[in-house]
Amino acid sequence: MIDQHDNQHAEDNGSANPPESPENQQESPKPRSRGIYLLPNLFTTGALFSGFYAVVAGMNGDFASASIAIFVAMVLDGLDGRVARMTNTSSAFGAEYDSLSDMVSFGVAPALVSFSWVLSSAGKFGWFAAFIYVAGAALRLARFNTQIGSVDKRYFIGLPSPAAAAAVAGLVWASVEFDLDVTGYAYLIAVYVALVGVLMVSNVLYYSFKDVDPKGKIPFMILLAIVLVVGVISISPPIILWLLILGYSLSGPILWLVRKRKTRA
Repeated sequence: MIDQHDNQHAEDNGSANPPESPENQQESPKPRSRGIYLLPNLFTTGALFSGFYAVVAGMNGDFASASIAIFVAMVLDGLDGRVARMTNTSSAFGAEYDSLSDMVSFGVAPALVSFSWVLSSAGKFGWFAAFIYVAGAALRLARFNTQIGSVDKRYFIGLPSPAAAAAVAGLVWASVEFDLDVTGYAYLIAVYVALVGVLMVSNVLYYSFKDVDPKGKIPFMILLAIVLVVGVISISPPIILWLLILGYSLSGPILWLVRKRKTRA
């Protein structure tokens, strides 16, 4: 009886803790690396800080600085992705971090700055227009993340959120720079902000410039054109930058109408 009990006890212990075979040891998952790439995330953090600064400056009534901060965030956001691709430091963490930064810098910040600037005088219609813009930015970013790798990289579907933010911030900056009294146009500006938000979630195609190789050669005339554009911008940055962004924002609907007419013809 004792031997049988001891044998059974030994079998129970053996079944509870079977020895690991070399095959089981090889199948054990490798520990994940907890580090993150520093360089691209520094640019993303800078864009996030610029967006947060724009919110604070707008709440304090410094609308020119708030608008400039949004443009700075736009530049930094364009650099972080290119730096990640050029240095081969792209990661899932960086993509998620970039989306959250974009929501603050290009979704919340322009809406709050424009609301503090003039939309608040339009009452409920003003904050509703600001909300349409924020919702459009959130939906635009969510749709963009789900379509990565499944759409033509040459085009964006809907107005990109950085361009939408610049379209709003450029109007604020230009109006403040020339000391324009826009209180009487609060409802019209609210419609403008809401339409920019709608363009972000539309199916209109916008050229992405992603097929431009910064390391490749370009014709001399293109370099000359870039120099001329920089020179023109330096004359009056608020007006020229806003007009350039406004032209890009309108290019999508205009090309859509042209393609639709050609299809009918």
